Amino acid sequence: MTTLTRQDLNFGQVVADILCEFLEVAIHLILYVREVYPSGIFQKRKKYNVPVQMSCHPELNQYIQDTLHCVKPLIEKNDAEKVAVVIMDKEHHPVERFVFEISQPPLLSISSDTLLSHVEQLLRAFILKISVCDAVLNNNPPDSTLRQQWSFSKCIHPIGQAWCSFTVLVHTRDAATRNMEKVQVIKDFPWIVADEQEVHMQEPRLIPLKTMTSDIVKMQLYVEERAQKT
Repeated sequence: MTTLTRQDLNFGQVVADILCEFLEVAIHLILYVREVYPSGIFQKRKKYNVPVQMSCHPELNQYIQDTLHCVKPLIEKNDAEKVAVVIMDKEHHPVERFVFEISQPPLLSISSDTLLSHVEQLLRAFILKISVCDAVLNNNPPDSTLRQQWSFSKCIHPIGQAWCSFTVLVHTRDAATRNMEKVQVIKDFPWIVADEQEVHMQEPRLIPLKTMTSDIVKMQLYVEERAQKT
């Protein structure tokens, strides 16, 4: 049985690979569960040994992948504190914000053949919690949208007869913020500062959904929900 320590692997890259794969699944599922996009663009698949809904819209999928590709270097360097998926109303004011708080504890000596299976079990619990989060959240306005931003340039995708958009905001540590303008992992996909109205929400209700602690990453998921959505 092999034991992994911090010296035996690129610790940041391992965490980034695991989290970006998870965040991709989680974002798709949030878009489905909160009915941001029509259910017809989603297909049932299996991730973490549980059924999930994943978009089959090529442009939307590519945008999510490109964005996470740009977020990945921040996670590798432990510069990303939070990743937030923000649901907006028609005036582009947030009505819900799904916040993933991320931290990387020191890597302990652990068994390599149990590491991934243990983390997969923890992430599976997050996916199951997102799947049933409707039970603790109020309905969104029928014309709610998600603005796609990730603190990157904005992109809006027409699906059917409706224009849908969503925001993913990345909250970075102070040291990383000073270098953000120099980072452009994908051409024509630059970092931009989030709009003030997308960051702040008036008197939000806080709904904790799930927390996890492992030898390679700690994560907490909660939702900030606006008190009055209509």
